[in-house]
Amino acid sequence: MPYQAVLFDLDGTLLDTLEDLSDSTNAALAELGIPGHPLEAYKQFVGDGLENLLRRVLRQEPLDEALLVRGIELTRREYAGRWAKKSKPYPGIPDLLDRLSRQGIPMAVFSNKPDEFTQLCVTQLLSGWHFEAVQGATSELPRKPDPRGALAIAAQMGIAPGKILYLGDTNTDMQTAVAAGMFPVGALWGFRTADELLASGAASLVKTPTEVLDWV
Repeated sequence: MPYQAVLFDLDGTLLDTLEDLSDSTNAALAELGIPGHPLEAYKQFVGDGLENLLRRVLRQEPLDEALLVRGIELTRREYAGRWAKKSKPYPGIPDLLDRLSRQGIPMAVFSNKPDEFTQLCVTQLLSGWHFEAVQGATSELPRKPDPRGALAIAAQMGIAPGKILYLGDTNTDMQTAVAAGMFPVGALWGFRTADELLASGAASLVKTPTEVLDWV
């Protein structure tokens, strides 16, 4: 069936943000006197919000909560100065957004990135396109895979969840789409593997962004 709207994840789906995220977090770790991690490792660390990112990179058991709070604070500070240094849309994303726009397909963004940075990234790195809703993580809204944010966006667009294609690149995204009753499509250019996406409920996988057009 053709879907009437597309809800996008941000990091790893629309934007390649991995280097800015890893550079910022490694700079915070260096200030704490803790070794950083290679870029590739961050593909598994990111996707579930800033707090979970720090829990993963600190790798402490039990975790020092004061260290966690300080790590979050430092990473947020570093990212505020780096978020747009290397981040950019993935190849094929501009073409996909152009073609969806020409077809009049409503688009929205839902991310576990802190809302302030989600808004900045969309406003400045995806400024050529209109999104009906842009939502990042806030203290009031449960993080994905809780479906409430996705359902609120569907209500804002006035489109039934079952008529929305959800495009994301992690297990969290696929679980969110399934829980919200949306059509889960896994982006293979992002941070995680095909096996993870399928195991988490992906109904289809796409190797390039414009393959999404087959569903709308």
